[in-house]
Amino acid sequence: MAAGITITNKAAEKIRILMDAENKPDQGLRVKVVGGGCSGLHYKLDFDDPKPGDRIFEKEGAKVIVDMKSLLYLTGTELEYQESLMQSGFVFQNPNVTRTCGCGSSFAV
Repeated sequence: MAAGITITNKAAEKIRILMDAENKPDQGLRVKVVGGGCSGLHYKLDFDDPKPGDRIFEKEGAKVIVDMKSLLYLTGTELEYQESLMQSGFVFQNPNVTRTCGCGSSFAV
């Protein structure tokens, strides 16, 4: 199992586009696992600066920042970006997830 997060080419491209649009080239996309939702946990995404103790995963200039507590839930995860006629957004292929809810946005490990 990978020791962190893998970022796909499409996700890296979208992160760079969003960072440029927000004029935040030195920041990264913070991925955090927080309590809540139907199954107990969900992902929170935001632009942020790295803090002491964070792990930074980088691909083609796109940075994903993860705190150590969240990394416990994200080890081995692939971050993808998908677009369709109905919706678009970041998708987590997380091997640690044991259950998801019907809404598709919360999970349990």
